[in-house]
Amino acid sequence: MTHMLRDHIHEVGDRNILPTREIKAMHKADVSLSGIYEISKVLTAPARLEITLANVVNILSSFLQMRHGAIIVLDEEGEPEITATAGVAHHPQPSAGRAVPQAVVDQIVATGTPLVIQDLNKSELFSPVQRPQSDGVAPIAFIGVPVKAEHQVLGTLSIDRVRDGAISFRYDEDVRFLTMVANLVGQTIRLHRILSTDRQRLIEEQQRLEKSLDDERAGPARHPHVKIDGIVGESQAVKNVLDTVSIVAKTNSTVLLRGESGTGKELFAQAIHELSLRKKKPFVKLNCAALPESVLESELFGHEKGAFTGAIAQRAGRFELAHGGTLLLDEIGEISPAFQAKLLRVLQEGELERVGGTRTLKVDVRLICATNKDLEAAVANGQFRADLYYRINVVPIMLPPLRERPGDIPRLANAFLGRFNSENNREIAFTPSALDLISRCYFPGNVRELENCVRRTATLARSKSIAPSDFACKSSQCLSSLLWKGADRSHGSNAIDDLAQGRMMPAGSPVPARRPIMPDEREASPVKACDPNDPACPAMGSRLTERDRLIEAMERSGWVQAKAARILGLTPRQIGYALRQHHVDVKKF
Repeated sequence: MTHMLRDHIHEVGDRNILPTREIKAMHKADVSLSGIYEISKVLTAPARLEITLANVVNILSSFLQMRHGAIIVLDEEGEPEITATAGVAHHPQPSAGRAVPQAVVDQIVATGTPLVIQDLNKSELFSPVQRPQSDGVAPIAFIGVPVKAEHQVLGTLSIDRVRDGAISFRYDEDVRFLTMVANLVGQTIRLHRILSTDRQRLIEEQQRLEKSLDDERAGPARHPHVKIDGIVGESQAVKNVLDTVSIVAKTNSTVLLRGESGTGKELFAQAIHELSLRKKKPFVKLNCAALPESVLESELFGHEKGAFTGAIAQRAGRFELAHGGTLLLDEIGEISPAFQAKLLRVLQEGELERVGGTRTLKVDVRLICATNKDLEAAVANGQFRADLYYRINVVPIMLPPLRERPGDIPRLANAFLGRFNSENNREIAFTPSALDLISRCYFPGNVRELENCVRRTATLARSKSIAPSDFACKSSQCLSSLLWKGADRSHGSNAIDDLAQGRMMPAGSPVPARRPIMPDEREASPVKACDPNDPACPAMGSRLTERDRLIEAMERSGWVQAKAARILGLTPRQIGYALRQHHVDVKKF
């Protein structure tokens, strides 16, 4: 028998169809197990539902003595939505013929039980036109079972069999096998419908948000720009963000605030909460990068008494504290992959268990996430889960860096100075020349660095008027210059150095290892402040692109990479890498 089976499989090639005579000889349990295994593989394969069902019928023909099979899926009205036969699957038209008579389908669906007809020619459910053609000798049997999911009948699965007299059929075994297959098919149909509903809901929500944004931008006269307390800015970039915030705040959609460090992501998250229907509920925030994973889990989910050493009492987590309100997860890109899986479950199900507890708690929280990390690159590198990325990146909002809104610098500086005067009972003001100087600063630390600069200058001011000479940059003590111009720094100097170290490279690009700075190199590039009037100072006036600053430094150095490296505060190796990344051809003299 083994030799015959091997020879026959070799003859049929790669069709993966077991020969009929060997199937007859196999034990019924083995046939059922093999059939369920093959069908489960088909049902879990990524394909359209129509194709999947047609493949199931094809597999059935390999394991049963049948001449015809059909899977009929019904819509909400009870009409055939999909009809799948061997090799064929289609959406039947109202006038098209049916694979199985409607009376048969109705009886199976109404009773929710299998239907066995040993001879179709003697059944009143099949009219003479609908009866399959036989050889006139062997009777044709019909076996049909309901396709169910969650106690709901979704359709029917049926086969036709020919009794040739040489085979003794056991209809109870066939019904049992087909019922198992129908249950698997029913679960697959249910999952496809759930996914289709979710996909359609997300598309409609996205279209609604896009339409709202288009309406807001199309009629600025009818919809004046929103004013939010605490957010200062009249630039178009800030107005666009505020318009988006005002629209998104009216929904419960998850928001992802993106932008460089110091752009005010927490302030905009607070604004979204204050403009939402949840404004009377708590606004809770947590910096994910400030806590280790074990502490972060307890902070977010809470813990029971005795869950770990030091847990002397039960404690509610941030999700519970924010119930009905808004939760801000800052630096979301810094959490570990293991904790990402735990967080994803809470976001998907809206349920959690405290650390050390077993009781499931339901939470209703509007989530806002913030990050300055390139999440797309993190997903590509396997550092951030793609499913969590899609869950939090429903409505992304990009916050502009301060260098893209220079007109807002004087307004922000005056606002920070006014706050300083109020806190310290002072009456200090900027001179016009001081505001002009500060407006030309690059401020790589964005709004946070600007506030630091204003407070430092106001604290050390010797009179009630702040002049240009009062700023640290005039005394070669500019923090931006020290941090961004210095050779020994841990977070990079300027955007060119970021590119050279791989922090701003496109997703998938190889990241070069950071070479430690040797003592002789540190001596060759001492830390020193740059002249604010020098356009090459990265912390001051020049707002050129990274490529423009690189070319400018190369031209000033006569296209000598070592000299250009000293101008930009980089190493020659970093300059060479940046030249290749920006596709700058080195001129030779």
